[in-house]
Amino acid sequence: MINGLLIPNQLILTTLIILLATYYIKLTEAFHTSSIFHSTAFNTKLVNKNPNRSKLYSSTITPTSTTSSSLVSFENDDDNDNEPKVGVLFLNLGGPEKTDDVEGFLYNLFADPDIIRLPDPLTPLQPLIARGIAKKRAPKSIAAYDSIGGGSPILQYTYDQAKCVTQILKDKYELNANIYVGMRYWHPFTEEAYENIKKDGIDALVVIPLYPQFSISTSGSSLRILQEALVKTSVDNALAAANEKTGGNSKDMVHTVIPSWYQREGYVQCMAKLIQKELDSFTEDELIAGNYTRHVLFSAHGVPKSYIEVGDPYQKQIEDCVQRITSLLPASQQGVCTHLSYQSRVGPIEWLRPYTDDVIPFLGQTLQCKNLVVVPISFVSEHIETLEEIDMEYRELAEDSGVINWRRCPALNTNDGFINDMADMIYESLYNEPIQTVTEACVNNNVNNIMEYTTSTLDQQVLDKEMISEDNIVQQQNNNKDQSSSFVQKQFAERINGRIAILGVLITIGLELIYGKSIFQLFNQ
Repeated sequence: MINGLLIPNQLILTTLIILLATYYIKLTEAFHTSSIFHSTAFNTKLVNKNPNRSKLYSSTITPTSTTSSSLVSFENDDDNDNEPKVGVLFLNLGGPEKTDDVEGFLYNLFADPDIIRLPDPLTPLQPLIARGIAKKRAPKSIAAYDSIGGGSPILQYTYDQAKCVTQILKDKYELNANIYVGMRYWHPFTEEAYENIKKDGIDALVVIPLYPQFSISTSGSSLRILQEALVKTSVDNALAAANEKTGGNSKDMVHTVIPSWYQREGYVQCMAKLIQKELDSFTEDELIAGNYTRHVLFSAHGVPKSYIEVGDPYQKQIEDCVQRITSLLPASQQGVCTHLSYQSRVGPIEWLRPYTDDVIPFLGQTLQCKNLVVVPISFVSEHIETLEEIDMEYRELAEDSGVINWRRCPALNTNDGFINDMADMIYESLYNEPIQTVTEACVNNNVNNIMEYTTSTLDQQVLDKEMISEDNIVQQQNNNKDQSSSFVQKQFAERINGRIAILGVLITIGLELIYGKSIFQLFNQ
């Protein structure tokens, strides 16, 4: 009880508390408004600004430098101020463009706590540890990249894909979109792309991980980075809306995510056509050598088995994808046999089986396979795992195992059918499909379900054995998540607790300013 409290001070105190509470409520409501994106809002913004889907003003793709995440420079006309600015964000892994980049690329991998989670007391040492591992691994990695031309071509292929998709959107739908590229571990980073998206004032954003099948370790990792940026923007917008000086005029951007798209008819048909072309390339003599049998091996990027056990949808999506493509190929009665395996495992833990380097010897030695087509099913661009691991390592293994006639189905890259389907997918997501936010995509695909006992154990094993490879490490990154089972609930609780704490501090400061004493002295009188 506070003794000797005068009525004027009571009024001052009451007024102060009311003002602080009002500010708190306003901040909460503003945050809620700016952080939730409804499908009606997403589509209404586009339709209201463009009711007849009239042609938007033009944009030109200009890949300026290797560190620029924006592929499109926007050219505004004064008559088009009311047109919505549509953006598309392509998410991918990234890779060193030249050998000088390799060590820095490796450092970014190993410095990421999503890849190696150290015990709390050692967390400050992670940059030092990452630097040491990167320096040790760099010579071997440089040799691998030298064997494919000195760097990864994944960025240039992604730029080319974006350029082609932009042209199709313009020609087919009279829709001009700013296309951005965000890479996970090398320039242009996802964060860089998002900053350019904000700077360009995008109204509606379509987010597409360039992985046909969703995995916690690929799409999930990139979406978590993007989610952090979106949450920060929502908080900034909420604070701006609560500030009388700005009048609450901060701009919100609506977004939607296409977390996986392997089931699209266009994608499936493109893959089947590429495979069929390779099957048709075998000569009569080669067919005779193989007893008129041709084998197709779908080689998917592997993930730790523990991921699947905690809800990663990747394996089911891979199997479904292969089944869809296989249904368009000649059947076994026609001399075509299909198989599925998983490549790029790393470390001492068990990954999805069967392993590609086990299946190839089985095909050659046990099944007497002479004609083999290998299909990289998880990749849409050529990079080190197709150009070096498959084309060099697996081909040598196949030939040593008795395979005579080797074929490798190319990645989709800028295949016309693939590019057209990507453009269709973007347009449909803008005008026809219900939206899915980044948070919803993460929750729906169990991104945060990696169990603590699994992650800490696996990471330590991999670190101890130093068997981590830069192009395989993406499959390990969720082995390090030490989070609650519900990311959304955790974030919500943290925001509420933070706001309550801030409100309490403000009230305490107000009381101490009024009475000139600490809060403890006031209540101890």
